[in-house]
Amino acid sequence: MTVFRDDPTQRGFSQPCPLWRGQCAIYASRHYPRACRAYNCKLLKDLLADACDLTDALAKVRQAKEMIRELEPFLPALSNPNFRERFVAHFEKSADAEFQRKAGALLVFYENVFGAKDLMDKTEE
Repeated sequence: MTVFRDDPTQRGFSQPCPLWRGQCAIYASRHYPRACRAYNCKLLKDLLADACDLTDALAKVRQAKEMIRELEPFLPALSNPNFRERFVAHFEKSADAEFQRKAGALLVFYENVFGAKDLMDKTEE
């Protein structure tokens, strides 16, 4: 996992986590990052603050998953199952108008609902 930002109070890594493989690959490990334990997306913060209810929050998660499913057929099949990495690589090269429209909608959705502003930030491998 590549950590970005030099300031120790601002360190983090791009979400979704590059170690995500359908479930957290290091959740039970003693190396599980403290940032993961402390991280709450905007949607979870809204839910905890009673700014939305569980039904609405789950509907937004389902909507995000559906948007991702709609983008999957556009992405090249790679050995890397990480959606974010494949998405970023293809987004920068693709001239397909339908893909660009759906990708743009996903980016706006991620920022508005989850507060994820760095989905497109590349991490150095």
